[in-house]
Amino acid sequence: MKIRKSYLTAVMTFIFLLAANAGHSAEEKTTVHDLQTRWAMINYRLEGKAQLEAFETLQQTANQYTAEHPDDADGWVWSGIIKSTYAGARGGLGALGLARAARKDLETALAINDKAMAGSAYTSLGTLYLKVPGWPLGFGSDKKGKKMLLKGLEINPDGIDSNYFYAEFLRDQGKIPEARRYYLKARAAAPRPDRPVADQGRQREIEAALADIDAK
Repeated sequence: MKIRKSYLTAVMTFIFLLAANAGHSAEEKTTVHDLQTRWAMINYRLEGKAQLEAFETLQQTANQYTAEHPDDADGWVWSGIIKSTYAGARGGLGALGLARAARKDLETALAINDKAMAGSAYTSLGTLYLKVPGWPLGFGSDKKGKKMLLKGLEINPDGIDSNYFYAEFLRDQGKIPEARRYYLKARAAAPRPDRPVADQGRQREIEAALADIDAK
């Protein structure tokens, strides 16, 4: 029987995540690096039910981390990113609760240190405002989303994520030449040695967006 490569990749990654969790003893506390590494593996290497289950577990881990480290802005940023990404993967009205929790976490991070993680809270919150439905269902707002994305770009003008998400916004607005410019800037961003999986995944998204733009 022939097994699809994508299926094998998902299974092996899920096993890796389970092993990583099992490897943490009570004395080995979760770190922010653990949160960001596991988020990247789940977001870019898992799909479907396995991804949703892994995100559910990871958001619980993030909640525990922020409860134990309430003054760590980086932890709140990652808790917000995890919940917002989980909401996007889950979809539907059931994701709104996660989106609201993500907004609260990101706002907490901003209150502690708005420049934490090179302004990632602004970029993540801006994306959240753009993706969530507006009133009366949700709190979405293009105006607030753009403002947050621009603030993230101001803090981190050469970052891969700050440029990528602003490019996404411009593309959704139909401003294709401007969007292309920011996609290219995101593609040229310096690699992050501690985040290879996230960089690889984001670069694939950038290339797919550029290919789609250039094909039209």
